Amino acid sequence: MEETAHEMKIYTYPDPVLKTPAEPVREIDGELQRLIDWMIETMYDAPGIGLAANQVGVLKRVIVFERQPRERRRNPGVLINPEIVLGEDQIKWEEACLSVPDFSAEVVRKGQVKVRGLDRQGNPSDIEAEDLLAVCLQHEVDHLNGTLFIDHISALKRALYKKKLTKMLKEQDEMD
Repeated sequence: MEETAHEMKIYTYPDPVLKTPAEPVREIDGELQRLIDWMIETMYDAPGIGLAANQVGVLKRVIVFERQPRERRRNPGVLINPEIVLGEDQIKWEEACLSVPDFSAEVVRKGQVKVRGLDRQGNPSDIEAEDLLAVCLQHEVDHLNGTLFIDHISALKRALYKKKLTKMLKEQDEMD
């Protein structure tokens, strides 16, 4: 992995890497630290508030996210091998995704969550979140499990997105 962050490609639907569950991280080494730095830079450049390793083609259980997504202050968080250990209440949120371009939809998720994982030094880390950050963390953990936010919406809305995407790709091919 000798590329710089600016060269990190964000894979988009329907690429199979997005539907492939990520493997747990077994060793926190220099290569993983570089991946984390590149993911953080890629997330902010996109611009986004969260990014899972699958989205950049790496099948490792790593997510990066903005700790204060409303302020967008560049206060990045990192979780290695994250798991949602507690979820309460329900919230509806209009979600979008860097891997699902030009589309957003309302998704029902937990309004408050506790996510457990390791920080980038390998120390246990619990993050309690609500509202937008809770939605973001659930969205990113879903990516690690091979699930996209469009898997949470109705079949009709998903079919409409696929039709729109097919049309966009066809138009791109004709322009190339």
